Amino acid sequence: MRKSIKLLALSMLALVLVLSGCNFSNSSSTSSGDGKNQGEKTEAKKTLNLSLENDIPDLNQVKTTDGISFSVLNNIMEGLYRLDENHEAVPAMAESVDISDDKLTYTFHIREGVKWSNGEVVTAHDFRYSWLRAMHPDTAGSYSFIIADYVKGGAEYLAGEAADSDVGIVAEDDQTLVVTINEPTPYFLGLTAFVTYFPLNEKFVTEAGDSFALTADKILYNGPFTLTEYDQAAGVKLVKNDQYWDSYNVDIDEVSLKVIKENSTALNLFDAGELDKVYLSSSDILSYQDSEEYGTESKFNSWFLQMNLTKAPFDNLNIRKAFQLAVDPEILTSQILNNGSTPASGVVAAGMAGVDGQLFRELNPNLVTPDIEKAKEYLAAGLAEIGGKLPEVTILTADDTIAKDTATFLQSEFKKNLGVDVQISTKPYSGRLQAMRDDDYQLGINKWGADYNDASTYLDLWVSVPEAKPLRGNYSSEKYNDLVAKSKTEKDEAKRMEYLLEAERVMVVEDSILTPLYDEGKAFLLNTDVSNFTTHPYGAPLELKYVKKN
Repeated sequence: MRKSIKLLALSMLALVLVLSGCNFSNSSSTSSGDGKNQGEKTEAKKTLNLSLENDIPDLNQVKTTDGISFSVLNNIMEGLYRLDENHEAVPAMAESVDISDDKLTYTFHIREGVKWSNGEVVTAHDFRYSWLRAMHPDTAGSYSFIIADYVKGGAEYLAGEAADSDVGIVAEDDQTLVVTINEPTPYFLGLTAFVTYFPLNEKFVTEAGDSFALTADKILYNGPFTLTEYDQAAGVKLVKNDQYWDSYNVDIDEVSLKVIKENSTALNLFDAGELDKVYLSSSDILSYQDSEEYGTESKFNSWFLQMNLTKAPFDNLNIRKAFQLAVDPEILTSQILNNGSTPASGVVAAGMAGVDGQLFRELNPNLVTPDIEKAKEYLAAGLAEIGGKLPEVTILTADDTIAKDTATFLQSEFKKNLGVDVQISTKPYSGRLQAMRDDDYQLGINKWGADYNDASTYLDLWVSVPEAKPLRGNYSSEKYNDLVAKSKTEKDEAKRMEYLLEAERVMVVEDSILTPLYDEGKAFLLNTDVSNFTTHPYGAPLELKYVKKN
């Protein structure tokens, strides 16, 4: 027998959701009921002016992988679920769901009459098409795993070994989507709030061809806002979507998101009243921390220095261990960043759920502890193995303020603690990503923001099946792959967690493929006329649906 679950009545993530994303004192609650038949608003137009710290790499939801693109897409699109102000999954395009007793079959009932921005109705077929497109060998992107790893037949379809009819995604009719997954997954409903799970209209995508998602008119919208302007390097303009099913509860009429890479420039614009929110650099925090506009937010963003295991000298384990132990993240967070970020000792961010009420980081503490003397010993051993001399070493970084400051700090640490001169190569954010994907780097400052509240959102990234990934340092370990694979099928949660804990230890401690740097925190100023500003610690960071402005 199936149990029918009305989504509005339940909290949909079984895993504990922690770390409120924004602790600014002006927060308030917003009703989230169906906006139909509630009349029209008559208030004057409300505009929100915000900044993006880097360019927008890609708004093709099947291909994109970065937090900035996710933030834009999260506000112009919508999946079966949406994260609310408390970062819990709540009903969005799905009105209700039936879950089988074995927790393997989900029957989603799509809201009737909800329209795309071009007036066509959003149907279950749009979800099926989008999910299959995300996994098809010809169109799949880096995030194909977030569907393929869970949906029955998804992995085989991604590998080109199964037909679409073999995949557990069936649109029984326009309003009914039946999804079969491989194993009971407590957080599966929350996954459907993620960008890769958003719907796509097949006719629109086909007609757009190679131009799909390159300009504002080549994107179809079903979220709270639509794009009227889109320039990867300059930013976007969002306008409230009147076709959105819950538009009555969207308070903001227009949003300007400008790309502003320098913190000082953004702060000047905030002080001039031209921005409603600005993130602070460490040098500005003392001047503003007593202001009523000041606040902080925590994110499940783990920053690390990725070593490329196929590029000398980081194909040598002792050299990697030397560079790993020569860096003190405490100095970085307290003296350089000073923005609420905390030192990292592993790749899974602090605050991520573990098991039995304990956080993952509590179960796997202090994987990497700086040790200059050991670092020097490892360097000497590594040099003896590679002929006594290091090749020129370069750190690849993005060109925003924090990334550049981090690179300069690392350069100083390696010189001071190892006597090694390191160069810095700076590129725009999208250029840095592309260079790492193209295997054109030795050391790269990178981060990963959690997609959902489970350690697998990080550890899945370094699985080298079907092949190693340049962006992940070309890491390939059968031992690591096996541990992560076992965690996918283990039904005992404590045993499953032990597999994940051991996998992180293998990658970070035994193989030393990266240097943990910090778990991201941010200090900001927010216009006191703005309230209920929500940033999610995982998934797509920026949430504009709930924002209010006086």
